[in-house]
Amino acid sequence: MTVMSSREFNQDTSGAKRAASEGPVFITDRGKPSHVLLSMDEYLKLAKKGPTVAEAFYSPGADEIDLEIPNLDGDFGFKPADFS
Repeated sequence: MTVMSSREFNQDTSGAKRAASEGPVFITDRGKPSHVLLSMDEYLKLAKKGPTVAEAFYSPGADEIDLEIPNLDGDFGFKPADFS
């Protein structure tokens, strides 16, 4: 991890890019981190998004499946709860 002040970054941009090839470069402004310089490969790793929930559960052809749900209005022998 490399830390550079804004002034150092402005004076040695090439050095900052070289350092970013080894890991993140934290750039400070008045002593506080304000920016991070990353290589493109590292950025793409962080920015890569996984599938959405809908994409994860998607099944090709599922929209053509006939689904019959049985009627559950009958008496199944269950006793109602007694809360007395």
